[in-house]
Amino acid sequence: MNRPNAFARATTSVAGFFRRRIEVARSGGRSAGASAVEWVIISAIVAALVAGIGFAISQAVNNKKDKVVTCIDKSDTSSC
Repeated sequence: MNRPNAFARATTSVAGFFRRRIEVARSGGRSAGASAVEWVIISAIVAALVAGIGFAISQAVNNKKDKVVTCIDKSDTSSC
């Protein structure tokens, strides 16, 4: 069975949050719009997601780099 991982669940819930916020903004349900506190919270969530994704990509690139360096250093590259 193909179950979504924790990252997929988190991004789905964040995407749902933003969809609901956009629907409220478009429907005119609030005349004042988002308050400064809400914008700070939204910005913090986006910044945390960007930092997390950047860290994950950095780790993946470093792991691949280490494998390539190890493979290059070996005289027998048949296992690479």
